[in-house]
Amino acid sequence: MDSGDEQDVPDSQRRKKRYHRHTPRQIQELEAMFKVCPHPDEKQRAQLSRDLGLEPRQIKFWFQNRRTQMKAQHERADNCLLRAENDKIRCENIAMREAMKNVICPSCGAPPASDDSYFDEQKLRMENARLKEELDRVSSLASKYLGRPITQLPPVQPLSVSSLDLSVGGYSNPGISPSLDLDLLCRNSSSAFPYTFPAAVSELEKPLMMEMATGAMEEVIRLVQADEPLWVKSGSDGRDILQLETYDRMFQRSNRQLRFPDTQTEASRDSAIVIMNATALIDMFMDASKWAELFPTIISKARTIEVLAAGMAGSRSGYLILMYEELQVLSPVVPTREFCFLRYCQQIEPHLWAVADVSVDYPRDNQLAPSRSRKLPSGCLIEEMSNGYSKITWVEHMEIEEKNPIHILFRDLINSGMAFGAQRWLTTLQRMCERFACLTITGLPARDHGVTPTPDGKKSMMKLAQRMVNNFCANVGAANGHKWTTLSGLNDVGVRVTLHKSTDAGQPNGVVLSAATSIWLPISAERVFSFFKDERTRTQWDVLANGNTVQEVAHITNGSHPGNCISLLRGLNSGQNTMLILQECCTDASGSVVVYSPIDLPAINIVMSGEDPSYIPILPSGFTILPDGRAGGQGASSSSNPLGGSSGSLVTVTFQILMSSLPSAKLNLESVTTVNNLISTTVQQIKAALNCPDV
Repeated sequence: MDSGDEQDVPDSQRRKKRYHRHTPRQIQELEAMFKVCPHPDEKQRAQLSRDLGLEPRQIKFWFQNRRTQMKAQHERADNCLLRAENDKIRCENIAMREAMKNVICPSCGAPPASDDSYFDEQKLRMENARLKEELDRVSSLASKYLGRPITQLPPVQPLSVSSLDLSVGGYSNPGISPSLDLDLLCRNSSSAFPYTFPAAVSELEKPLMMEMATGAMEEVIRLVQADEPLWVKSGSDGRDILQLETYDRMFQRSNRQLRFPDTQTEASRDSAIVIMNATALIDMFMDASKWAELFPTIISKARTIEVLAAGMAGSRSGYLILMYEELQVLSPVVPTREFCFLRYCQQIEPHLWAVADVSVDYPRDNQLAPSRSRKLPSGCLIEEMSNGYSKITWVEHMEIEEKNPIHILFRDLINSGMAFGAQRWLTTLQRMCERFACLTITGLPARDHGVTPTPDGKKSMMKLAQRMVNNFCANVGAANGHKWTTLSGLNDVGVRVTLHKSTDAGQPNGVVLSAATSIWLPISAERVFSFFKDERTRTQWDVLANGNTVQEVAHITNGSHPGNCISLLRGLNSGQNTMLILQECCTDASGSVVVYSPIDLPAINIVMSGEDPSYIPILPSGFTILPDGRAGGQGASSSSNPLGGSSGSLVTVTFQILMSSLPSAKLNLESVTTVNNLISTTVQQIKAALNCPDV
């Protein structure tokens, strides 16, 4: 058409040929509305028309087209899944038929019959129909929590070979070898994981993992909300006790493994209110590094293996990940617990979230010894409160196979369920949330600032102290890679030592010697903690203080309990006026930690000015103080207490010393003697000061 003809076309016809394109903002608003309500009523369409400047008719047509598009996508996804399943079955059938061509009957020696009715087309159609019904069932179950059917997951690739054992189980623990040569003790501090995981979960495994996760979510919600007869109150301490017979009747599953006689079931439930909003908590729970940062005294290692479903942006609803974690008690004599598990998050109501965990054997062909420890459906319900706090109800449910006998000192604590139970998780979370809150509080009393000139200086000191505590916790337990060996010691625990090459930023370069021992004291954990925290009694146990008293020159409040604080200490009447001590004290109902590290004056000046403290070298030592588990401990026996009588506390004394600045240095007799004398003298002074020298 030339220009003259174009001019002859009426404007009305020219307008009819134009297509209306929605703006990005209009599309974004329409998409957001579609997620909430795919079928808006006339009132909602009118509101959208006013907000977006579109005709109600345009709104109506857009939603009709969008629903048609979604239906087509679902049908295509269904077809892809069914086609892949059909192809997989057909290939397996062909392979089986080829294999059966060479089969000889053991009785008559004749070849098999040429026609096998199992492989006829009718049977294949019936099997395909059965698979489709199973797929619809899984999709319906998943959509209940995900908000979309499972068929929207990527299509399955045919002939994909799976390494996943879908029976629920836990990852194995290689244990600790007690007879290592001293020259072989070195470990590299950067080797966080002693083994590697497969590159990715296959597409065939993901729908099955989703089904397992949604089933665990359903169970966790019921465990959190149910009371009697599923849970009953303990008469001694009021703790919730799970009734296993009732549990088995309520949660019958065809794939439930039998309980083995050498496994122990641990189940606990507790509730608490924490100073953190629910979305921030969910964000930390679903990120492995933040998860470990939140619980440094419990988690020695954590890693996200793979994100299986991304969920909804902003709320994490529908988020599914495959995680690995290693849990510890802060003593080298208590074996760690390892789990490879699915973690699934779902927003149940506008201000209510649920997080569910369940163990999965992945990968099945790992090189570690098999373990029957597993995390049964566990998790928590998080309710956001109007004041920015959150109410959490936490459930821990595990079947544990202890590969090595529990040391007598810690037997009551472990058997009581207190060491890895819901109460320990929640009390630790409460304390850590208070710590994060204190980090952001401004306008603190003068004593909290002390010599700290600015709020930035306070934040810098808190970050340095947190790194110090994390380093201490990572090097005091029996985690994988910690090759502890026992020296001749003061008790049946003995002094245990290990070496590691320190190359990380923020630690002195060279070979670090860690030495620790655990003792039982017939004194409450609260009293022992107060003894270590008080700078006025430091000379009674600190061998390296040489009898010099110390003065607190800076104090930062770290929580509602007065024992949660960070201190900067200066030795009086000592020749090293340039050396100070950074100390953090942490305490809650599950136990306490007192961690300290020498730090020189130039480094403190950097911290006080608010600069980044990441590269300031620290080498922490300290104490962990735990209740011995006898007071109100479920299943505790008096024989576990070395002395009998009233309950007391379990104290682990740990020193870290830079043995050599050379990375190739070996453990020598002089270092062994020095550290053995250091710990022995410290323990003797602690017992003398607390008036229990014969323990």
